[in-house]
Amino acid sequence: RGRRKDGKMKSAEDLRQFLRSVDRKRYPAYKGAKGVYQFPDFTLSIDHVQGDPFASPSRVSIRVEGKKACFPAESYHLSHKRVALQDLLLRKFAAKVERYNFKARGSGKSGLIAVSRCGQEILERTACVADPEDGGILIRMEVGFPANGRTINSGELIKILFEFLPECVAGTCFYKTYPAAEKENVKKVSELAEDQEEARRLLSAMGLTAFVANGSILPRESGVSDRPMAKAVPFTSPSSMEVVMKLPHAGAIKGMGIPRGVTLIVGGGYHGKSTLLSALESGVYNHIAGDGREYVVTEASAVKLRAEDGRSVKNVDISLFIKNLPDRRDTKRFCTEDASGSTSQAAGVVEAMESGAKTFLVDEDTSATNFMIRDELMQMVVHREQEPITPFVERVRALYDEQGISTILVAGSSGAYFHVADRVIQMDCYVPKEVTKEAKEAAAGFGEGVQSLKLTPVSFERVPKKFKTGGRDERFKMKVLGRDSLQFDRDVVELRFVEQIADTEQIAALGYLLKYAGTHFIDGRRNLIQIVDLLEKKVAAEGLAALAEDGYLPVNLCMPRRQEIFACINRC
Repeated sequence: RGRRKDGKMKSAEDLRQFLRSVDRKRYPAYKGAKGVYQFPDFTLSIDHVQGDPFASPSRVSIRVEGKKACFPAESYHLSHKRVALQDLLLRKFAAKVERYNFKARGSGKSGLIAVSRCGQEILERTACVADPEDGGILIRMEVGFPANGRTINSGELIKILFEFLPECVAGTCFYKTYPAAEKENVKKVSELAEDQEEARRLLSAMGLTAFVANGSILPRESGVSDRPMAKAVPFTSPSSMEVVMKLPHAGAIKGMGIPRGVTLIVGGGYHGKSTLLSALESGVYNHIAGDGREYVVTEASAVKLRAEDGRSVKNVDISLFIKNLPDRRDTKRFCTEDASGSTSQAAGVVEAMESGAKTFLVDEDTSATNFMIRDELMQMVVHREQEPITPFVERVRALYDEQGISTILVAGSSGAYFHVADRVIQMDCYVPKEVTKEAKEAAAGFGEGVQSLKLTPVSFERVPKKFKTGGRDERFKMKVLGRDSLQFDRDVVELRFVEQIADTEQIAALGYLLKYAGTHFIDGRRNLIQIVDLLEKKVAAEGLAALAEDGYLPVNLCMPRRQEIFACINRC
């Protein structure tokens, strides 16, 4: 569709003539516009044309060759720098497009021009892709092709494609046209990405599971805004936990280093315990300059664990925490469509271990009490042999000592973890203080505390069954239902408690990953670890676009972590 009869690529003028020829015709005539067109400075591809002005918008992409984009090679030659550049360009393009959104008039979605809306995290997205070889830029977007009723209004579409978009591309994709201040910003974004990557490397080298730089702003603007809170108390490390990270561009940065092991965060209500943990949850991602959490860095595989009443659990070995149930159910291959708080959290721990997580993040407020602790008085009344639950407090020490899995836990009402913690941090008016010595002395006055148990073997040999993923003659539906869930054919995969999903576009990508796995890798023989390994290898080699085998790639996909891929399949 992108070639004329003489074999040459269609030109912008060919597109203009076609659009004039279909003006005032019925809307389906727009279908003939699908194809690739050469504009003076870029290539425009109309990848999908909507069925009518009220349907999902048309999909359009713009490609600028590397020799015309001319971004410095050092801004895209490494993966972390390339993702940061893509993020910068996408934000810049989105700001320019917003000025023209719905400036073209018409019915339904006529005049819509939309690209991904980036949050505070820097994530890899299909909406903007920089070629790692030559720096060529690809931007994908949605455009509502204008109509009056269901009659084509091609004059308005010509305005979008020949006036609005070229101006947005000119202001975004050509480095040589950038003023000095914007070129400096490109350099700063690249340097920040390099510093953040080095900080993650230093975590391992320094034996840390997380780092929070002094001066970081951890509180967020509101419950519905992830921007930094104005006039918030800047973070300051306790002197006993202060470490220095030497970064390539920011230099020596001081902050709180949380060593591997078992760390307890305590304090009164509203003093910042959960705020610190929330920042550590988000620290698995890089953040943009000005976010306040640019140098809050958490070990990349860290998983937030919580109770999820009502979730489905399939063939998970939860015997590490729960066994000898009264109904004699097998907890080595535990199944339920309606898990309790304790069984769901036990399953979450084992599934996180299966995903390769090396850090657990736990908040007492969102945990099942009977999974976390059993106090001495309760043990006196309900004897151990009568209780099927081995609480987390009895396993947390061995998880680190035997498996190298660290835990950072927020506790506000129970001191049971004082005995097993390596360090205790008290939050006081958003200021952290190390109180390990005081906590240990206080705990000693209550006796020996809980008994730390060794781990028992856990099986990770779960093999998913084959399932239908929509063939040529099968109807199949996949839809993102906000931040809460993913509709996958007739199933709804509940994801609202997978708290480290940062963007709905990650949920969309999880749908495509799940569908691709069902088509290619889930064969009734491979276990879950092997399947996710193959998915990651596929995306690393070919990008998220390789998942859309029918060529119908959504504009907005965003790469999730390995841990969220596991979480999605586990809840399907």
